[in-house]
Amino acid sequence: MRAPDPDGGDFSRPGAVAYAGEWARAVRRIGFVPMSAAETERLLVPLTERLARALLAPTFSAGPAAEVGRALVQAHLTEPGVLDWSVQALGDRFPQWVLPARPDGPELRERVALVQGAFAAGFARALRDRVFAQQERIARSAWQARDTVEQALRDSEARFRAVFTGAAIGIGIAGVDGQIIEVNQSFADMLGYTVAEMRRMNVSALAHADDAAGMWEVYQELIEGKRDSARVEKRYYRKDGSVVWTDLAVSLIRHDDGRPRFTVAMIEDITERYELQQRLRFQALHDPLTGLPNRTLFFEKLGAVFDAADPEQRVGLCFIDLDGFKAVNDSLGHDLGDRLLQVIARRLSDCVSGRGHVVARMGGDEFVILVDSGGGLDDAVEVAELALAAVSAPVQVADQQLAVSASIGIVDCPAAETSVGELMKAADTTLYWAKAEGRGRWAVYDPERSAADIARSALAANLPAALDRGEFVLHYQPIVSLLDGTMVAVEALVRWQHPELGLLGPDRFIGLAEETGLIVRLGAWVLRQACRDTESWRRAHPDTAPVVSVNVAARQADDPAIVETVAEALQHTGLPAELLQLELTESAVMGSAGEPLRALHQLAALGPRLAIDDFGTGYSNLAYLRRLPIHCVKLAGPFVEGIRGDGADADHRDERIVAALVRLAHALELSVTAEAVETEVQAERLRALRCDMGQGRLFGAPMPADAIRARLAE
Repeated sequence: MRAPDPDGGDFSRPGAVAYAGEWARAVRRIGFVPMSAAETERLLVPLTERLARALLAPTFSAGPAAEVGRALVQAHLTEPGVLDWSVQALGDRFPQWVLPARPDGPELRERVALVQGAFAAGFARALRDRVFAQQERIARSAWQARDTVEQALRDSEARFRAVFTGAAIGIGIAGVDGQIIEVNQSFADMLGYTVAEMRRMNVSALAHADDAAGMWEVYQELIEGKRDSARVEKRYYRKDGSVVWTDLAVSLIRHDDGRPRFTVAMIEDITERYELQQRLRFQALHDPLTGLPNRTLFFEKLGAVFDAADPEQRVGLCFIDLDGFKAVNDSLGHDLGDRLLQVIARRLSDCVSGRGHVVARMGGDEFVILVDSGGGLDDAVEVAELALAAVSAPVQVADQQLAVSASIGIVDCPAAETSVGELMKAADTTLYWAKAEGRGRWAVYDPERSAADIARSALAANLPAALDRGEFVLHYQPIVSLLDGTMVAVEALVRWQHPELGLLGPDRFIGLAEETGLIVRLGAWVLRQACRDTESWRRAHPDTAPVVSVNVAARQADDPAIVETVAEALQHTGLPAELLQLELTESAVMGSAGEPLRALHQLAALGPRLAIDDFGTGYSNLAYLRRLPIHCVKLAGPFVEGIRGDGADADHRDERIVAALVRLAHALELSVTAEAVETEVQAERLRALRCDMGQGRLFGAPMPADAIRARLAE
């Protein structure tokens, strides 16, 4: 099939399509083609037809072939092999495929040769133009990139210069030799120099004599490249000699190969902030009323002493407490009390000034002096004496002249043998000793006494649990008739069966029970147990059962429930009231107001006997005593101990006292029991003095309830 040629020739369209397909396959074999096979073939079919028309045109021109070569380049078919195959195929294959009806002759071969040349030339010119265009684009892009970079650099420099010159904080640049290269106006103004003056200075000239230890070493590491940045709080001298506190941040700028190049410092004036911090720290560490170091600062200083102390170094402490200061506040007001504390604080500070001692206020009316005790305990005692003298001088506050005193606890010991907590605990304990011994004095810490106090405190703490666990037991001491020697009564004496310390007598814990208030519970238990034991004896021996005598402490006697407690004990145990005797001291009988207890008549109405213990050692208002429902008095042991016979040990004054007390008691219709009877001589003298009953080791030591039961069975 032939296609008419618009220029006058004709060609084989199927041959052109086949040739274009062969051309497309060759192109794809030769190199990368940025399109699919179908797309490549659709591109080459019209180009093949155009070449055919050029060859068949009546008026020949090779121009269309040049345009076909350019079209290949525009389609990015630019592999060198594409040009080779295309030119060769135009001479070898094109006439046979596309122009089968055209006879081969010189004119056709000439036209083919011209088409090949024009095709190659068009391909080459298009390729050259393309390369030139690409080069131009690259050059244009390079110039644009350079312009962009230069503009960015100019913008960056402008921004840096704006920040550098307009920054409110100081900025400085220095070489690794420390020579200042540039500073901004803020830095120069901060130190009082001009910018030009600072450019002639070295960083070392700005160092402060009191810079923090190691700060210059940090800067040396920075300029040597060992670190990239550092930040410290640093002082600078201004040009006028004043000091400015700054927050300094220094960064290292390196060369491309990593070598240190220069340093950039950013400096902020923090003088006001630093001074505010110092004021806040002073307020946090000093007492606002007296200006003395407070508890926190004192413990900081004390801790520093322990941290720096040699093994043999001693630490001395005087713990001071004003005597009766609460009365000043209560009677004269807190304002006057505060002014008094200010005077005392100033005196304490003045009396040890220049000696290296630290005076602090611990709170309230408590002060403490940390003694620089190079001389040991003697130094601490000397400081305590100075403090007592300073405090005891009369104080004029407003229109009031006050006389105050203080108690001081002194502790002095090697630092290696104690700690901050133990030292303060010892000082507090010693202060308590000084106050217990009277006002206006000092006491020195005694480890043995402290150990005894600790043991006593431990007993006091364990008392409630011991009562709950049933660790208390009762022993009973016989009370006999001095007329016929029969056991008429027993005294109930409480003991503590301690799981670690063994059997403890009442002298170890009764005082503690009274101090803690546990004496009320303990006394109620003693009363119930004594009634229970006595009732068991009465049931076994109804004719010889003794009266049980139970001690009632002063605090227990003041308890509003004492009558109810006694009544419940009698009711629950079933013991007849006449077999119970309650022993009270003279002070308990008279009460805290110096008048007889109202509960005495109520107790007497229940039926038990009432006795006064340690008669003769207290103050007895005989006018009251003769009207009270008392049945018996017990003579105090010291009077009886003096009755030892006619020998050298005899004390006739004690015997006369006993005689007078017995006569007085009998005149009041009271029976008399003598305590602490240990010898037959004493018993005989007491019989002669008409004493009714005796109690003591001569008649039997305190014994368990079972032993009393056995004695009744004899």
